[in-house]
Amino acid sequence: MKKLFAATIAALSLAATGAASAEKLTVAATAVPHAEILNLVKPELAKQGVELDVKVFTDYVQPNVQVAEKRLDANFFQHKPYLNEFNKGKGTHLVGVVAVHVEPFGAYSTKHKTLAAIPAGGTVAIPNDPTNGGRALLLLDKAGLIKLKDKSNILATTKDIAENPKKLKFREIEAATLPRILPQVDLALINTNYALEAKLNPAKDALAIEGAESPYANWLVTRDDNQNAPAVKKLAAALQSDAVKRFIQTQYKGAVVPAF
Repeated sequence: MKKLFAATIAALSLAATGAASAEKLTVAATAVPHAEILNLVKPELAKQGVELDVKVFTDYVQPNVQVAEKRLDANFFQHKPYLNEFNKGKGTHLVGVVAVHVEPFGAYSTKHKTLAAIPAGGTVAIPNDPTNGGRALLLLDKAGLIKLKDKSNILATTKDIAENPKKLKFREIEAATLPRILPQVDLALINTNYALEAKLNPAKDALAIEGAESPYANWLVTRDDNQNAPAVKKLAAALQSDAVKRFIQTQYKGAVVPAF
């Protein structure tokens, strides 16, 4: 009996030691598809001694702020142009670790079935952050609704519109709010993660959408002093695994496409 008791205590001690040695990695993400992809790789990371804690955010600012302030270890929600502009504006030193997927940006309407039906003087809502606002205008240029002075300027603003034949009126709105105000405008340019959360199907519902060649891949991001941490490297590898690629292809059916 004493031997059995001793063996049990030893086993419990070993289990406790193993649990204590698991490294916790806290990552901010928007709900769809980022948090869904992170939750997919949780079990694999647990096998490698990493406890992944996913914190869901609804905005594009706090995930970066909290990583920079070391309240979180990493985040997964943004593309490189947004990250670069954030670092420049806030003086932060965040870096991209790996690119995971592209969310083709789309233009949506609940009032009109085609872009041609958008009326003269119609109202178009675009994201109010510089990179996604520019991205929206580039898509509208490509769709033929406007013409920009410089089609290569990813930070284009409404002041850079050279031609606006329908005299469209632009409203700059916080990105997460765009699906909610969609019924109030003629057209809204919406990031795919927010479109999916609002039950919009980019492949079917978007009146105009970027192609898979879009340069706006979404990255795992962390601080420059944390990018070589073992747990971060394990997460990066998991996010570029075949399992994640298959999940993206089957789960989102073209609304999200792998970037690796």
